[in-house]
Amino acid sequence: MRIAVVGSGYVGLVSGACLADFGHEVTCIDSDESKIAALKRGVIPIYEPGLEQMVERNVEAKRLLFTTSLEEGVNKAEAIFIAVGTPSRRGDGHADLSYVYGVARDIARSIRRFTVVITKSTVPVGTGDEVERIIREANPDADVAVVSNPEFLREGAAIEDFKRPDRIVIGIEDERARAVMTEIYRPLYLNKAPLLFTARRTSELIKYAANAFLALKITFINEIADLCEAVGSNVQDVAHGIGLDNRIGGKFLHAGPGYGGSCFPKDTLALVKTAQDNGSPLRLIETTVAVNDQRKRAMARKVARAIGHDIRGKTVALLGLTFKPNTDDMRESPAIAIVQGLQDAGATVRAFDPEGMEAAKSCISDVTYGTDPYDTAAGADALVLVTEWDAFRALDFPRLRELMKEPLFVDLRNVYRRDLIARHGFRYISVGRPREDIPVALSTAAE
Repeated sequence: MRIAVVGSGYVGLVSGACLADFGHEVTCIDSDESKIAALKRGVIPIYEPGLEQMVERNVEAKRLLFTTSLEEGVNKAEAIFIAVGTPSRRGDGHADLSYVYGVARDIARSIRRFTVVITKSTVPVGTGDEVERIIREANPDADVAVVSNPEFLREGAAIEDFKRPDRIVIGIEDERARAVMTEIYRPLYLNKAPLLFTARRTSELIKYAANAFLALKITFINEIADLCEAVGSNVQDVAHGIGLDNRIGGKFLHAGPGYGGSCFPKDTLALVKTAQDNGSPLRLIETTVAVNDQRKRAMARKVARAIGHDIRGKTVALLGLTFKPNTDDMRESPAIAIVQGLQDAGATVRAFDPEGMEAAKSCISDVTYGTDPYDTAAGADALVLVTEWDAFRALDFPRLRELMKEPLFVDLRNVYRRDLIARHGFRYISVGRPREDIPVALSTAAE
């Protein structure tokens, strides 16, 4: 099938490459000339494991093309995916749909036959209705079916998620689109990926509801972690205990410094605004947003308390800056608030991240970047693990002990155990586990 993907950012590029890998003929379109030029040279603008090789393979097979010409990409397409950004709108938190609507107007002029227009971008309920209205207004003769097909891609595991999805949600209002969407995803039949066909507005809400629920789950376990510290419980054992209940499940029950990234922050806020506008406020999600924002800054105070409250003149070394491992995405990363909080308190910050340091330079300042964990930790009064990259899971603590000014390790991801770190002469602070002044109970859960 001939497919056009408008927008070559994270979702568009991953989706286009995976669809081409299925055997479809895919043209990825973007107005950014430098991005398209780089993609034609084989330079991938984002870090996503396996993506570079997949793009190269499908470009060589001539199944994947890149262009800045909307007319060239859309003219012969049987299906057009809209995969442009929908960032939070400044001032009110609503999703900025200007890019989506702009693409709808532009592609309307190039539609020559029956075409399925698919919104892959994360959009509020009712966006598909407006996209259809815009296309028909711009080209009354256009024969189109507008479909909602939200993405559920985890950064760092996006290719696996696209090729082996839990479900494929497809919202339609025109039955002709059902056959086209079924053919697009036919290669996934062997994996038994369920295609869930719904009404278009229902599909749009499924995406927001899913992200809001996961954000709520993360925020819940983070608040339980605070209670665990106060009463001397272990949040990992609590999470394991409740996660064994099939009604709850163990995923997204890992206490830490709060959620970030390109999806959860903007999607929860957009859902809150949609609910308020429709007179049906979502109090749980409103609270989730507020608690998560507060938690990121609270992590800086946690580090300061571990050092001794007054951290003026102290040096803090951070391991990890991206909001999660296996990505270079710094959007809404907890590290941003942690760095700002430490600097506001007078500390000097050093940092190292395997992939995110270049991106970090655009959102945090006055940070010295190390070449590896040990270079970063040299002379530091505290070492803080912020992002749980695999490269940080087996640190050489005897070496760190020799390099650091003070042997303090603050583990915001609970990667290590206190008894293992203490034997190397370190003070160890974690999240949601008994403090040093509270006896440690025997644990049967993996730490």
